[in-house]
Amino acid sequence: MFNDRLRATRIFYRTTQQKTADAIGIPLRHYQKYESGEIEPDLRRLTELANFFNVPADFLLGRDDYLQFLGVSVDVSLTCPPRRSKRQTSHQSPHTLSSDNDED
Repeated sequence: MFNDRLRATRIFYRTTQQKTADAIGIPLRHYQKYESGEIEPDLRRLTELANFFNVPADFLLGRDDYLQFLGVSVDVSLTCPPRRSKRQTSHQSPHTLSSDNDED
């Protein structure tokens, strides 16, 4: 859930992964792993992300019931474009491709 919240928040604020990574002082690939769900940030990075987006860390963690209980409202839309599927590359050998100029 964290990775989806993070991605939706970044898209809502119209910033790039690179700018977000730079703002919290990590390499782009490391940040991309946050959004893909491969890894989660430590407490320091979570706090930096929350501060960068100006949202409660509890929001990024999906603790909506707790925030509602406190009367905290966050105006971030949780809808974001779907993730791109990884391209499927053709493993066809160039020797099997035909061209219009082939002569038999």
